[in-house]
Amino acid sequence: MVELKTATELAVMREAGRVVARALAAVRESADIGVSLAELDAVAAQVMADAGAKPSFLGYHPNWAPTPYPGVICTSVNDAIVHGIPGRYRLRDGDLVSIDCGAAIDSWHGDAAVSFVVGAEDPADLALIAATDQALAAGIAAAQPGAKMGDISAAIATIGRAAGYGVTEDHGGHGIGRAMHEDPPVPNDGRPGRGLRLRPGLVLALEPMFTRGGRDDYRHADDGWTVHTTDGTRASHSEHTVAITEAGPVVLTLP
Repeated sequence: MVELKTATELAVMREAGRVVARALAAVRESADIGVSLAELDAVAAQVMADAGAKPSFLGYHPNWAPTPYPGVICTSVNDAIVHGIPGRYRLRDGDLVSIDCGAAIDSWHGDAAVSFVVGAEDPADLALIAATDQALAAGIAAAQPGAKMGDISAAIATIGRAAGYGVTEDHGGHGIGRAMHEDPPVPNDGRPGRGLRLRPGLVLALEPMFTRGGRDDYRHADDGWTVHTTDGTRASHSEHTVAITEAGPVVLTLP
């Protein structure tokens, strides 16, 4: 069921979104060569605790996952696309890191992700990240009242396909609100003018995921969570929580 949010509910989601933005900024600031992914997870946890927010990801257990998610953030490095578990791995020079973060205030959620390079930057990685960010911006611009879901999906995919990147199949955005994942799904590829009509009060998490090798397929790691490229090439992930309003799209996960 698709739920439309009231102005009061959107205001609470905006506060949750600000916490997510602060947590992502703190994690990015702390990410350096030699820092472990578990240490980055602790940074995000502290930001949420200080804000009186609850982590959306910790303990989340969808029916396809073998175990509840054990982290506060998802930390996906290099060929990991999404859902990487924060553990003992220590960042190395040149790593491409994607951080996904969700937080809730009064049971209303915000969700966003960012990708960046630690240390020496490979221009090809920077181009991949830039295209993913550009696709997110295009998806947000397409999230207009009266438009269709396919307009968002097509806007995202057009950027990735034009650059020769893979658009990870079976993965995309989602509705968000009282639950971290709600209807409707938001595919990262589609046809304009098709699908659900966008109405004011609808809130969506838009999240393009592109891969350098140009393949759309993926594989799961033994942990049952981490999604990897099948060819070992690097991936990038970018996300914002966006409200559809009468005046146009409003990003809820900005500082």
